[in-house]
Amino acid sequence: MPYKILLADSQPIIHLGVRSAFAREPDFEIVSAITRSDQILQEAQRHQPNLLITEARIGGKDALKTLEQVMDRHQEMVVLVFSDHVDSFNIARADALGCYEYIPKNLPCEALVTAAKNGISRSPRMQNSLLQTAQKRLKDTRLPVNAQSLLTAREMQVVRHIAMGLKNREIGTSLGISVETVKEHVQNILRKLQVNDRTQAAVKAHQNGWL
Repeated sequence: MPYKILLADSQPIIHLGVRSAFAREPDFEIVSAITRSDQILQEAQRHQPNLLITEARIGGKDALKTLEQVMDRHQEMVVLVFSDHVDSFNIARADALGCYEYIPKNLPCEALVTAAKNGISRSPRMQNSLLQTAQKRLKDTRLPVNAQSLLTAREMQVVRHIAMGLKNREIGTSLGISVETVKEHVQNILRKLQVNDRTQAAVKAHQNGWL
């Protein structure tokens, strides 16, 4: 039985391209192609797909936000983000959510097929993977020289996530810690950096070159 794919993208031409790419792959079958992010959870429950291919934003709406619910209920499903929105914020969020790969749409569809095969086989991410690069940066425990007497290694990880715009829940998921623990780290960071809020902490992180 082929692996089932759920495709979510607002552009019909993308549906055609992805269908064409997987038409030559007997081990995969696109069981549903939808155009709205609010359809993802319903279709995932209906078809129980092995693989979800989704845009980061669908019809102007944040599809990654929808993924929080979907991935909680379908933890074995492999998620690939196939997107025009290739920015550090969305890439960091996709990594925090546990997506397998983030693929720019300017790459050939063969890259999407390869990622699907690797994700299904639970292969390690490739070295040039956008999510692999983001993960190394966000979870790096090395302290820059100008922060060694100021922050702990964990606080540096948290402040990097803050600087990328991630929320407490996303930070907790990314680092494998509770939201309450994240909140404690955030308060310590604000106090140590002598700033009033997360925005100021993010600005300071950028200014100090901690990303």
